[in-house]
Formats: sequence, C-alpha cells, structure tokens
Amino acid sequence: MNKKIGRREFFKKSAKIGLSAAVGYGFISCSGGEDISSPVEKSVDIAVATGSDYFASTMKAVEGFGGMSKFVPKDARVAILPNSQSRHPGTFTKPEVIQAVVEMCKKAGASEVNCLTWLKPENWETSGLDVAVKEAGANLKFIEAEEANFKAVPVPGWKAHQELMIMKEFYNNDVFIDMPITKDHAGNKFTGTMKNLMGLNYRPNNRLFHKEDWTTNPESIQFLDQCIVDMNKAITPTLCVVDATEFITTNGPFGPGELTKPQKIIAGVDRVAIDSYCATLWGLTSEDIFAIKLGFEQGLGEIDLNEVGIKEITV
Repeated sequence: MNKKIGRREFFKKSAKIGLSAAVGYGFISCSGGEDISSPVEKSVDIAVATGSDYFASTMKAVEGFGGMSKFVPKDARVAILPNSQSRHPGTFTKPEVIQAVVEMCKKAGASEVNCLTWLKPENWETSGLDVAVKEAGANLKFIEAEEANFKAVPVPGWKAHQELMIMKEFYNNDVFIDMPITKDHAGNKFTGTMKNLMGLNYRPNNRLFHKEDWTTNPESIQFLDQCIVDMNKAITPTLCVVDATEFITTNGPFGPGELTKPQKIIAGVDRVAIDSYCATLWGLTSEDIFAIKLGFEQGLGEIDLNEVGIKEITV
C-alpha cells in the first residue's frame, strides 16, 4: 500500500528542489541538503485565477502563489516551455499567458527569458506565438533536432525509461517555468504539467515512450504515462503556470476538437495537484489518468484535492 504524502511534508520536500533550481543548482532532482522554508505561504498549494482577461489572470495567479520574485532571482536566466503544437484553438498556450509570464520575469530582474523548442518555426508562426514571444521581449530559441544538441540525463528511481536526452541549451538557464495548456491527448487522454516536459526531450527518445498500440491498449498507455513520470523525476520545474482558459477535450493533442472554456490560469509547484485540479475542469478524475496516479504513488505530489490548499481568485 502506498504511503500518502501530506501537504506539509510535500511542501517541505518541494521547497528544497524548487528553490535549488531557482538559484542555479540545476534541474536534476536530488534528495538531502539543508531544510529551507517554502517559497510561498504554506496554506496555498495552488492559485487559480478566473476571468476573461487572460493576461490579468496570469498575473493574479502568480501573485496569488507568492509572486514571480519568489522564483526568479535578480539576473537569472529563465527557460520557459509553452506548448505550440498546433494552430487550432485550444491546442496551444495563449499569447497573453506567455506575455504575462515574460513581463513578470523581467520585472523580477531576470537577465533574459528563453523560450525553448525543438519544433519547427511554422508551429510558432501559424499559432502567432512567435510574434507574442518576441514582442514580450523573450528569445525564441529553435533547437535543431540533432542528437548533438541533446545530452543524456539519467532518471533516478526509473521504472520504465532510465535515460532522457534533454536539450543542452536547457542547462544554460537558472530557472525553469513549465507552461502547458491542459488538453486532450490521443494516448493517455490528458496533457498537463507532467506531460509537457516531453517538449524538452529529444523527439526520437520520446518515441521510445510509445508502443505500437499506445492509443488503445491500457498497458501501453500506462507505459507511456510511467515514462512521463520518470521524466518528472529527473526534471523539476521551478514554477508551473497552466493555461486552462479554453482547451480541446477531443481529438488531442493537435485538434481541431470540442472546446471547453473554464477561463482559468493555475500557478503552483505541485505537478500532481495541478494536474489533478485541471482534470476536474473537463469531467475527469485523478484516477482516470495513469500519469497522475503514478506520480502520486511515486512521490511527485498530492493527488487528493481535499488535501490541497487552493486559492481561488476572480479577475
């Protein structure tokens, strides 16, 4: 039987990992080290801002979780990872969300903000996100999909996939902000904070996560989700900012698909809690998604939303 992680215990652990990433000690998860206080008020595990002004909602969600200066030290280099897989509505992180995050990073004193991607430029041009990133004052860095641009990274405590191939440019940054849009996925049914990290991994390496029947066979879907959990053991975002303003609930990840519009932005560091919350926005439960269950069972965060302090903000 798996031991449940209480909120207080989880935040004690995540504070060590999250703050070490923020001050430049690297992104590979580790244990040990001195105990430090959580970067935010302990009673707030995730902050949720709701409103039609997505720029303002993003600002309010991050402020509700303690403010960007808690995560971005002066002169830090910040890596951001929005989702820009497709041009269809509800399949990519909104321009306003990206622009708000970049502005907050700069106000906190970041020396530069780097949007990293191995996708082709057309993925960003057709969604309009190339313009949004540049107008916000961030660098859109296209990483050529060549093995020489990626480095082997071992997965501590792996169960399905023991090694990643992460873009080298990622490790030239001090802070990492994970910025997915939550949406439908053809295989595991759910894209969120944990799955978004596949955008850092060498695409041929990602393909090893997928067995032939990865969209239909529950065992193959669970294997994919275990690979995603393994990836999250090796990479810990400093902060997660999730676009749940409007997203597809069918025909993911590329769409077009049926749209739902909760008009919410979620900020936090507990990926399991955030993904659990996002799943509820379109009628799913944590138990429906292998990655969320496995993430909880393997110590990545809290699955029971009754144990999660959720700060709701109306914009």
